[in-house]
Amino acid sequence: MPTGLASLVASGTKLWLDSVDPDLVRKARAAGATGATSNPVIISDLIKTGRFDRRIAERVAAGDDDDTIAWTLTDDLVRGAQEVFREVWETSGGDDGWVSFELDPLLEDPHGGLSDDERVARYVALGTRWAAGHCNRMIKVPATPAGIRALEPLAAAGVPLNVTLIFTRPQYERARDAIWRGASRRPALDTFKSVYSVFVSRIDVYTEKHVPGLSPAAQGMLAIANAKRMWRENQAFWQAHPTPLSQEIVFASTGVKQAGVDPCRYVAALAGSDIQTNPPATNDAADDPARSFDRQVDRLPAADVLAELDVAVDMARLEDVLMREGIDKFVEPQRALLALVRSRRTA
Repeated sequence: MPTGLASLVASGTKLWLDSVDPDLVRKARAAGATGATSNPVIISDLIKTGRFDRRIAERVAAGDDDDTIAWTLTDDLVRGAQEVFREVWETSGGDDGWVSFELDPLLEDPHGGLSDDERVARYVALGTRWAAGHCNRMIKVPATPAGIRALEPLAAAGVPLNVTLIFTRPQYERARDAIWRGASRRPALDTFKSVYSVFVSRIDVYTEKHVPGLSPAAQGMLAIANAKRMWRENQAFWQAHPTPLSQEIVFASTGVKQAGVDPCRYVAALAGSDIQTNPPATNDAADDPARSFDRQVDRLPAADVLAELDVAVDMARLEDVLMREGIDKFVEPQRALLALVRSRRTA
């Protein structure tokens, strides 16, 4: 019987690495991972290692500014991961083997001076630019108002899409419907691919802080229930709107944030279908030979727990709070990345 990550993959889960570290990408591929994703925190952490100082020095000598250097490094690292997973993309006919490239988070900077229309135009321009010429690069767009408005023209233009920062079903539905409208404008759907990154662990952090009166049986269960419900809805929608490639849920932010909790809590609960983007530490815990995972994704929590959650948790408020926090966590790491590049330039 398979154990560790092999059992997770055997359960039906596609494993994508939440990193584009070249060393970790190769390690994850050997362990069964079939894709990867990137964000500014990942790029910053890699620059801090000093492994890319020579590349930074080359770009400084070429006259690049900090922003150009940051995006050149991001492009380099994502390209490298794409090469590792390209064989998966080819053998799956384009259904797997993707690496996500996140568009500029500073577009969502509330102090950036951009109108929503300007944000939408920039998302569309950057998405088509960074997708051009790549077979297995997926463009990551946040489920903000401007991001969602950009999805229809991006999908119509043939850009593969990963919608990130999804916390609630209405967000998912707005994103999915926009993408489907855009895809329906294409002459053919043969290469149409979209995924929807549902953030998991932050949901339970929210209920601990804002809904402390939940019963012990319900506290810590909303993240799993919320993700499974969106997975069910996604299954039903695409069964009614069949496409050559799978349009999937990504279970993202699967690393637990509470002390004393099994690090594989979400990995186990969501095993069996679609995609998990697990941080390296979560994958290490899941690869313990003493662990074995089986399909759980279609098993909802008990009816009384669901009823309590539905009554006690205001999901509209949850979305508002987590999106405001999410945008801060989206924008600040990009500012930190540019500051880090600047410090490396002077060094």
